[in-house]
Amino acid sequence: MNESILITGANIGIGKETARQLALKQETKKIILFCRNQAKAGAAKKDLEEKTGRTIFEIIIGDVSDANSVRNAIAKITEPLDAIILNAGGIVGKTAEKITPSGMNEIAATNILGHVILAEELIKRGKLKRTVLLASSESVRGVKQLGMKPVAMKTSSVDEFAAVLDGSYFGDKFDAMQAYGYVKYTATMWLFSMARKYPDIKFVAMSPGSTGGTQGPDNFPPIMKFLMRYFMLPVVMPLIGMVHKVEVGAKRFVDGISDERYKTGIFYASKEGKLTGEVVDQGTFFVDLKNNTFQENADKAIHRFIT
Repeated sequence: MNESILITGANIGIGKETARQLALKQETKKIILFCRNQAKAGAAKKDLEEKTGRTIFEIIIGDVSDANSVRNAIAKITEPLDAIILNAGGIVGKTAEKITPSGMNEIAATNILGHVILAEELIKRGKLKRTVLLASSESVRGVKQLGMKPVAMKTSSVDEFAAVLDGSYFGDKFDAMQAYGYVKYTATMWLFSMARKYPDIKFVAMSPGSTGGTQGPDNFPPIMKFLMRYFMLPVVMPLIGMVHKVEVGAKRFVDGISDERYKTGIFYASKEGKLTGEVVDQGTFFVDLKNNTFQENADKAIHRFIT
């Protein structure tokens, strides 16, 4: 039973909707909204209280792409949490390739850096009791219908994972959509290494699927942003069963931390070739996910950037 939960990126989209759904569960006693912006977090908190009729929401300000910001935020967590949902992230947009102070590029730092520090520090300090859920993505194993190619690393060595994180893996042909899948693969493999290190805690990777009505299109270049927002998401993708409502994506997260059917060390996402519908173990057809050596290599590569 999860009485206290922290959600990163909780002021908008799937993160906010996950907070709303969790607040409707009577067992939930506290939800921490981990957000970058105080004003936006405050507005989300007010809206959630009005919609749920509950005053169980707290705010902690932190930027998951900034190691020091996350460490400062952790110091404000005084009581152990039952679960954390590592939701913040995205494709980032035009600045995805930019190198951050950590040495990671911005897309990697936003999706990985702070989440790794948050989870590992809370565990080391005895402040995380039950579950870690990481938002992963079907882009890891690709979706042929949308031209999304699966991750295809040559060796999944430490050096190769590190090259993904600083962007050098992609050479002069950096593409944020492609890089996103590789970054999510790296994060997922780190999570699996954690599952073996800490068998008393459940570590679940869960894709929310292709979810309409989120901030996702804002991460694309202008032309693609326009097409996604006004044509693909509202018209084309629903017709071919490639998008579902934000409530459905958020429920995947809620179920992931609450339902015992979802086991540690597993990446759950839509069936092969799909972005919606039932979730299944991706390791049954994307076999690299089950490779313990690759998992350890991802963990080692990430920690090259964490000091």
